[in-house]
Amino acid sequence: MPELQESWVDDPNELARRDSRDTLRALATAGAQMREGLTFAAEAPLERLGDERPRSILVAAAGSSQIVGDVLRVLAESSSSVPVAGRTNVPLPGFVGPLDLVIAVSLSGRAPGPLAIATEAARRGAALLSVGADDSPLADVTRQARGVHIGIGRGRDSSRTSVWSLLTPVLVAAGRLGVVDLPEEALQEASRALDTKAEECRPSSESFVNPAKLAAATLAPTVPMALGDGPLMGVAAARASAVLARTARVPATYGVLPDHASQVVACFDGPFTAGGGQGTSSPRIDDIFADPFLDGPAQPRLGLLMLRDAPAAEPTPSSALADAVAAEADEAGCKVVESVAAQAHPLARLAGQLAMVDYIATYLAIGTGIDPSVSPHVANLRDRTRGR
Repeated sequence: MPELQESWVDDPNELARRDSRDTLRALATAGAQMREGLTFAAEAPLERLGDERPRSILVAAAGSSQIVGDVLRVLAESSSSVPVAGRTNVPLPGFVGPLDLVIAVSLSGRAPGPLAIATEAARRGAALLSVGADDSPLADVTRQARGVHIGIGRGRDSSRTSVWSLLTPVLVAAGRLGVVDLPEEALQEASRALDTKAEECRPSSESFVNPAKLAAATLAPTVPMALGDGPLMGVAAARASAVLARTARVPATYGVLPDHASQVVACFDGPFTAGGGQGTSSPRIDDIFADPFLDGPAQPRLGLLMLRDAPAAEPTPSSALADAVAAEADEAGCKVVESVAAQAHPLARLAGQLAMVDYIATYLAIGTGIDPSVSPHVANLRDRTRGR
C-alpha cells in the first residue's frame, strides 16, 4: 500500500496540480452552503406541504445524495414518530399515498431514480418536495404537481461536495413539519461547526497539525474500516466508507456499535493484523529484512477509523464498548485513528464528523497520487451505459 507523500498535501503548487477541480475549496464552502440553503428554504412556499406531520417520509436520492436521507432518518428517530425511509429508484413502495411526503433530491435534477419516484409520487397524490437545479426535469415535475421545489446555489457541480446545499432545505422543511427538532440556533450552530472544521483542515495547515492530513497519513498504508460508536456516528461511518471508495479509491467497510462490534473485532484475527491469520493475539511483526523487489510489496495492515460522539458526563455502555474495541485493535497491531465530535447539538456534532471524513478521503487521494475528482473508470462506465 502507498505511503502518503506529505509534500503533495502541503505544497500549494502540488495541491493545485493534483486537485484539478478544487475539491478542497469546494469542501470548505460547506458552512456557506448551509447558510445559503437556509435562505433558499426561507423563500420557498413550504406552507404547500401542509401544517401537520406526514404519515411517513420517503427520501428519493442516489449516489452521494443518499446522505440526505441518512441524516434525516437518524435525526427523526430521536424526535418524532414519523418513519423515514430511503429509495434510489422505482418502484415506489405501495404504502405511499396522499398522507405521505416524498422528498426527491438530485443536484442536477436529472438523476433517473429520484425523477421517476417524484413522477410516481405526484401521480399518487403524495406531498412532494424536491431539491436540485432549478432548470431541470425534477423541478418541472414538482411544480406541475403543485409541490415545492428548492433550488441550489451556483457553482455546485458535484453532489459529493454539495451535501449541505442539498440537505439544508430538507432539514428546514422537516423541522417546520415537526419531524425533527431543529430550532434556528441548531442550524446556525451546525454551519459554524462546518466553518470550524474547514479552518482546522485547511490546505495551508501543515501535516503535523492538520487532523485530516494526520488521519490520512495513518490510514494510507492500510485496508481501512470505519466504525461509528452509535446511530449518529454510524451515519458518518457510512459516509466515510463511501468517500474513501469514491474519492480515495480505497475499498472500505463500515459498522455501527453495538451491533457490529463482533464482526469488526473478528477481523483482528485475520491476515491484515495478528500473526498473518494465525489466530494468535500477538501483533503482527513486519520482516525488517524483507526485500520489496524480491519478496513483493509488504502486505497492508488493517486500519480502523473510529468516529466517536461527544463524551458524556458519565461513562456509558456505548463509550465503554468503543474503548474496548479501540484497545483490542491497538493490541492486535491495527492502525487506529479516532475522531471525536465536539460538544454541541446532534446536527452540529454530525456535521463536524461528516466534514472530517470528507477531508480525510480527499487528502488521502491527493497524498497517494490520485485526483480526488476524476476517475477514468467511472467516466468509462458512464460511456458504456449511456443510452441504456
